[in-house]
Amino acid sequence: MRLRKTVTNTLPKTSFRCRPRPGGPRKQKDGSIIHVDGGNANYAWILHSLHHLAPHGIAGFVLANGLLTSNTSGEGEIPKAIVEADLVDCIIALPGQLFYTTQIPACLWFLTRNKGTDRQRGFRSRHGKTLFIDARKMGTLIDHTHRELSDEEIAKITPTYHTWRGEENSGKYEDKPGFCKAATLKDPAAHGYVLTPGRYVGSEEIEDDGVSFEEKMAELTAELYEQMARAEELDSIIRKNLRNLGFGE
Repeated sequence: MRLRKTVTNTLPKTSFRCRPRPGGPRKQKDGSIIHVDGGNANYAWILHSLHHLAPHGIAGFVLANGLLTSNTSGEGEIPKAIVEADLVDCIIALPGQLFYTTQIPACLWFLTRNKGTDRQRGFRSRHGKTLFIDARKMGTLIDHTHRELSDEEIAKITPTYHTWRGEENSGKYEDKPGFCKAATLKDPAAHGYVLTPGRYVGSEEIEDDGVSFEEKMAELTAELYEQMARAEELDSIIRKNLRNLGFGE
């Protein structure tokens, strides 16, 4: 399918015009010609779905993580337009090996045309904000090639999005370092519209165990010296055995 409609047919009229095109020759401002590949149709599907989305509709996509940072053939202009139009509600980064057909990590996109208060569905106003969830460290390998999310992990991800939307009886949303962050429109702009959740959620907080740095350092140093002494002992045993076999120095 050849996408010929402009982004402005999909995004609000305030968005700039951008035509996703297949690969081929491109004429530059200086008159030179460059050739680009055709890329993929991921953004075409996103724009197609947004074009047909109802005024209060919500669309969800499962996409490769690479799309969060893609800038091939000017593709970066498309997520920029989508973000600036305030259509991105939530992005969730998932671990790899969740699918039988591919081992690459995936991400979930949730887009909406209306982030305003919706009393019928119990949503609060989320204008100018996007929720980022980093679940890449979750999941357990059940064999060499397949990973599964546990019920507890799913029960951590799902309510986080529901709570952020303000759904009834879902509790109060709070940012959690290393896991989730409600970012403003200025944040993606500061990151060059790279939408990888890890850039926004930050590092996980380390719980203070009440032990001072001096105590920890002394304990670690003693453990290190003990391991070094053990290594010397093992090295001596190995050398002795090699000499007994006629391979000594």
